[in-house]
Amino acid sequence: MDSRGPVLLARYLALAWLGLVVYGSLHPFSGWLDKGVSPLAFLEGGWPRYWTVFDLAANVAVYVPLGFFLTLALYRLPGRFTAPVLAVVLAGAVSFGLETAQTWLPSRVPSNVDLACNALGGLLGALWAQLVGPRIFNRIAGLQARLIAPVPHAELGLTLLGLWLLIPLSPETLLFGAGDLRQLLGLSGAVPFAAESFVLIEASITAFNALAVGLIVRLLCARIAFAYLAVPLFILLGLLVRTLATAILDSPGDAFAWLTPGARMGLTMAAIGLIPAIVLPATARLMLAALALMAGAILVNLAPPNPYSAAALAVWRQGHFLNFNGLTRWVATLWPFLTLPFLLLSSRRT
Repeated sequence: MDSRGPVLLARYLALAWLGLVVYGSLHPFSGWLDKGVSPLAFLEGGWPRYWTVFDLAANVAVYVPLGFFLTLALYRLPGRFTAPVLAVVLAGAVSFGLETAQTWLPSRVPSNVDLACNALGGLLGALWAQLVGPRIFNRIAGLQARLIAPVPHAELGLTLLGLWLLIPLSPETLLFGAGDLRQLLGLSGAVPFAAESFVLIEASITAFNALAVGLIVRLLCARIAFAYLAVPLFILLGLLVRTLATAILDSPGDAFAWLTPGARMGLTMAAIGLIPAIVLPATARLMLAALALMAGAILVNLAPPNPYSAAALAVWRQGHFLNFNGLTRWVATLWPFLTLPFLLLSSRRT
């Protein structure tokens, strides 16, 4: 990171959060239909017939981080209040555009109340950033000097690691499995299901992805001593996310259902591989991370259907998590293909 690190990180985070907001607002991106209604008709609508306090609070909460990150991303603009004012305007414009687009989605209902709540969330986030922004920037600058290696696009790497934590939230995917394009392309697994081979495939997918993530964490660590702490802690954080998601979205009794023989074997393989890989030269680590990332994505697309998937999805779809499930699967699908260019860019100065 350079002296612009905090601002660049805020810009990447704002862009990432904007993508999540767009997906959550327009999912499932299908069934587009012209209803013969003006896209601005929702502005004149009354109070929605069906609403809950949770819905209102959620519409506010989702836009608080957007207003927060946008304010920090625009922090270098001249004028004391330029950044927060512009952030609120941009957040409101995003909400207005998405509510307008929902006019053509039969599964979504545009609402002026949603627009007002979104704008309020953007305002609260902007005010929050305006109050704590200088302290946040000073703290990030201090941390980057001590902990983050001066690699190109380190801010992008940190953002990608944050997005990676969404992958374990989807309980029907194999542990750390990312890059599955079959749903988008309408394809099925190339390998028929067999219990023995499935365990090996699951273990390989877990190991390759854990190895890649661990090496990316190592890439961003300024000191090797810190890397030996940060790498296992970050992977453990991913496992904690997986456990909590499974407990909340399936049942507490199934919290560790993800810890299958294949997952255990894969985590063991990853640990054995990471111990020597962490001390490799930078170029070798980058090459190994890229190869592990690609190998994991290839295996995910060849793997037979996960036998746990049908049961997990049945539980999810009985609740209010269908859109959230689609979001996590979307992130899991794209993550390796967003991360590989980052590794290639990082290799230019290593």
